[in-house]
Amino acid sequence: MAKEKLLGKTPAELKEIVLSLGLPAFTAGQLARWMYQKRARSIEQMSDISKQGRQLLADAFDLGYVPYRDCIVSADGSKKYLFELEDCPVEAVMIPDKERRTLCVSSQKGCKMGCKFCMTGRLGFHGNLDTAQILSQFIAVDESLELSNTVFMGMGEPLDNCPAVFRAIEVLTADWGFGWSPKRVTLSSIGLLPGLKSYLDGSRCHLAISLHNPFPEERLEFMPVQKAYDIREVVRLIKQYDFSGQRRVSFEYTMFKGWNDDKRHADALVRLLRDLECRVNLIRFHRIPDFPYECASDQAMTAFRDRLNSNGITCTIRASRGEDILAACGMLAGKNKL
Repeated sequence: MAKEKLLGKTPAELKEIVLSLGLPAFTAGQLARWMYQKRARSIEQMSDISKQGRQLLADAFDLGYVPYRDCIVSADGSKKYLFELEDCPVEAVMIPDKERRTLCVSSQKGCKMGCKFCMTGRLGFHGNLDTAQILSQFIAVDESLELSNTVFMGMGEPLDNCPAVFRAIEVLTADWGFGWSPKRVTLSSIGLLPGLKSYLDGSRCHLAISLHNPFPEERLEFMPVQKAYDIREVVRLIKQYDFSGQRRVSFEYTMFKGWNDDKRHADALVRLLRDLECRVNLIRFHRIPDFPYECASDQAMTAFRDRLNSNGITCTIRASRGEDILAACGMLAGKNKL
């Protein structure tokens, strides 16, 4: 029988655990500091806990830490880390940008959303990551103590795994955890409404929505989720919340030649997002096998961006990172080569 994992536990839960083992209550605080502030990778490392206490903890519980198995480095400095988790590899990407170190983390083994332009979706769904497996990505990478930001934009749909993802975000932003400001965390979703409402109600972290086409019938061609959760309903929900302060919402828009890159789509996007304080990020599509579309031209992307900006929607073209190691948007699939 598998041991219960410690990673992801709150101080109150850790206190119950240490008291059940006959250890002093203050051991809970020691555990939390070692796991979340010092990024300990084993119970044995926790040197201010007595040797007997460490043995009791190790006998009864598993820390839950998962080391990475492999790491490959892009020409632009991005690093893709591979974690071997039972029946499906999972990847995390560290993206350096001047003084920032952003970790793009995964929340599921594969994905069940089936977006046609995404390599992860082609893996199928092999299960949710638990909180310890999510937090291990932050602890295992070589840059663990240098990380400045995170985006839940790796493998999987975060709002299809709310309990584990929300607990991971709690650990990241709690004073007793990593102690990060909510401004350092962004969750990306294709728009699962029940989970989205819970996230907006319970978190002050940023939100990114994968939109890709403002016309529902066209979006459905590439994104089956549109049938269950109409993008218009997603935007309508988001407009009920305040994004004029420190919390931000952005919309991810991958550009496909001849599918979503003309004035008609730009104008529809302006209408959809009118009166919402937001940003649109245009993303270059990275070719994948057996998919007929290619990326829109630089000229089309620039014209699209300028049309949105001239209509009051802040829009930028996102720089691609890690394409040469299959670490760019939509390319995570546990592989180093196509």
